[in-house]
Amino acid sequence: MLGNGSAGPGLDADLVRASQIVKIYKDKDTVPVRALDGVDLTIRRGEFMAIAGPSGSGKTTLLNIVGGLDKPTSGQVVVDGQDLSVLSRTELAEFRLQHLGFVFQAYNLIPVLSAEENAEFSLLLQGVAAAERRQRVRDEFADLGIGDELMRRRPNELSGGQQQRVAVARALLSRPKLILADEPTANLDSTTGARLLDKMRDLNERTGITFLFSTHDPLVMERARRLVSLRDGKIVDDERRS
Repeated sequence: MLGNGSAGPGLDADLVRASQIVKIYKDKDTVPVRALDGVDLTIRRGEFMAIAGPSGSGKTTLLNIVGGLDKPTSGQVVVDGQDLSVLSRTELAEFRLQHLGFVFQAYNLIPVLSAEENAEFSLLLQGVAAAERRQRVRDEFADLGIGDELMRRRPNELSGGQQQRVAVARALLSRPKLILADEPTANLDSTTGARLLDKMRDLNERTGITFLFSTHDPLVMERARRLVSLRDGKIVDDERRS
């Protein structure tokens, strides 16, 4: 059963607790790969943090496990008071819809839908009325600098930076507790990437939404207020900044 994740007095300051997370990938034709090796990670509400490391360090795997997109081989993940391991597939999908927002490296926008329709899709799944959906999308787009003309365009008519902003708006519209972004600047030039990160950091400061990035981009590492470094599936450094 889904736990109660609503905010209120006495709410735990820790949004995420990942304990002794091990993830082993294996099939009958390959040697098992230990992507994560006993990771312990606690994320406090309102953090703006990044998980960094070289390719193969386990950062995307950890992001996916925290987001309920993948399951650990062993260990426990609790998000907003909910132990993800006890949820059925349907309950887990509902939990992600209600509590989490995702910004994927490839944007994952639906090609046949406009930017506006892409952004409001999660609200449609939540049963939000059409008039409210449109208003919330317009408000979020305005906040991210997406005007009326861009709203009507399909993904192939948008630049990489514009598509990424649509993806961020889509993630924010469900008013999640946590936004997980996998390599958010990977397909952007440095100027566009810096602007997007500044917008997300501003949203973090104004709304208290927690942001968790996986990255190897120095730009993201510079702007993170907490930087966790992974190597060979283990945390090797955890730096908090003011």
